[in-house]
This record gives sequence, C-alpha cells and structure tokens, in this order.
Amino acid sequence: MDKPAGRRPTVKDVARLAGVSQGTVSNALSGARAVETETRQRINQAIAALGYVPNLAARRMRTGRTNTIAVMTSMPAAVSAGSSRLGFLMEIAASAAIHALDYNSALVLVPPVADPAVALRHVAMDGAIVIEPQQDDPFLSLLETRGIPVVVIGQPAGTGLPWVDMHYERTADLLLSHLLERGARRIALIIGASSRVSHAVTRECYDRRMSLAGIPPCVIPVPEQEGEDGAYRATRDLLQQVPGIDAIFAPVDAFATGAMRALRDAGRAVPGEVRVVTRYDGLRAREERPSLTAVDLHLEQVAGLATGLLMDLIAGKEIPARTEGPLPSLVIRGSSQG
Repeated sequence: MDKPAGRRPTVKDVARLAGVSQGTVSNALSGARAVETETRQRINQAIAALGYVPNLAARRMRTGRTNTIAVMTSMPAAVSAGSSRLGFLMEIAASAAIHALDYNSALVLVPPVADPAVALRHVAMDGAIVIEPQQDDPFLSLLETRGIPVVVIGQPAGTGLPWVDMHYERTADLLLSHLLERGARRIALIIGASSRVSHAVTRECYDRRMSLAGIPPCVIPVPEQEGEDGAYRATRDLLQQVPGIDAIFAPVDAFATGAMRALRDAGRAVPGEVRVVTRYDGLRAREERPSLTAVDLHLEQVAGLATGLLMDLIAGKEIPARTEGPLPSLVIRGSSQG
C-alpha cells in the first residue's frame, strides 16, 4: 500500500494496512491496553511503511494524558547517584525508561533536590515511581496533593501506596551471614540516619543477628547528605574508639567507599584485618579496590515490575498492595574473602 497521496496518513490507514481495528492501533500507540506482540509488530510495520506520525498534542488534548511518567527519590545525590552519576537511582531510572517505551510513554527523572515543590512544579506526568521514600516523604505528599498515581520501590513507611518488595531483611541477612561465616566477631553497622524502612529493617536484622551471635552491637548512624565523607569520618572515629573491629557492614555503597578510604588511611588491610560489605552491587562496589562484596538486587526486574504496575494503575486497573520483587543474590568479592 502506498502512502496516501496529498495528505498525512491516519490511524485508519495504519489499521487497514495492519489488518486490525482502529481501536487496536490506538491501544498500541497509547499503551493503555496490552496488544499482542505479533499484532504490535504488524502495526509498527504499517506505521513505518506509511510514514505515519502521531499527533501527540492532539492525543493529549483528547485523552488528558501526557504519556510521561516520572521517577524520583528524596535520597540525597550523595548516596543515590554517586560521583559518577551512575548509582542506584540512575540504574532504576534507565531500566524504567526502557520499560516505559513498551507503553509508548517517556520517562522524566526528577533529581533529589532541597525543595521538591520547585522540582515538581512544572513536571507534567501521568504517574510516578518513588524510590525508597522516608517517613513523611515530601515527594509523596506533593504527589498525593496533585492526585497523581504512585508506585513505590521498596516498602514505604506508614502509607497505603502499592509497592514492590525489595526484601530488606533477606538482603541484610545474606550479608551478615556471610561475614559471620567468614569468622567476623566484631561487626560494625554504618547506617543512614533517615527514617527509611530500609534502614530500620536492616538495623533490626543486625541487632537480632548480633544478639544471637553474642556480639556487642556497634551501630553508627550517618546523615545521608554527608555521603562518602561522612562515612569516612565515622569510620576513622570507629577505628580509634573500637580498635578490635574486624568487619564493617555499610548498606549504602557511598558509606562503604568512605569506610574503605578510612581503612586505607589507617593502614588496616581489607580483608585481612577488616572485611567490608555493602548492599548495592553498583559501580562503586565493582570499582573499589579490593572490590566490594555486595548484593545483586536485580534492579532491572524491579524497575520493570514498578513500571508495569504504574501503567496499570494509570489505566484504572486494580493492582496489589504489595508485589513480590526478585530475591537478592549475594555477590562475593575481594573485600570479604579469605
């Protein structure tokens, strides 16, 4: 079929060439409803053959949708992004952006800022994915005020929002069991000071495991905004006050790299004298020397689950309050071997 002479191709032309209804074409373009892969391929081939270009402005006026979702977190960039800007937040955002394209939607990344109201003032979106919010999270409050559908990655504190389970307790237990099995008998926990469920559950697991092992707890809260430098100072003080420390569990990878720097400056060998583990198996963990034992959180799958749930929510479908995320996998590296 040739392109319509003298006029722009329409949805009707695409439907005729693909052998489907106009409604099916609209669903494939909007992502509002699932379309079988083979049918979507025929539609895409018809679009390419006809040179069809959807009128996004007209569609937005007709549907009231922006075909845009947002990803955001209140975790400071010092711990969520990293010096390379390729941290926890960016990995989830990149994966969510790819999955959003399956629904013909774009993704906007809202960076951590001091004033979320300013950040969200001019961002048009159909829904939002919020990563590991803290109690009374400012982003959640603003989204609720605007009536925007929300899916949370990680258990939220005290809200009824739907969420994807990141298995905080299992993750902490994997890392602590690994340290104990390697013979660690004086384990310090360097934890974020904010009121996130991830921090609270990790600390509860740590306290329980130390009690069972007969090991005195040593918990050092560090403000998230202090990032690597805050953990460096905390570790430096720790080594002076508790010289017998033989392992450090720093769930935040920025804290782990700060601890590693302090250990090097103090002349403490890793892992010979002190073993170090962290939660997120990101760029910091892999590029540290020795590289850090961490956990594969399977963030690509987590982002895919959250994006699909959010799209269903935007479409008015019912979704579960809690969705099981992929189970974490321990990645053992040089910082804890031996």
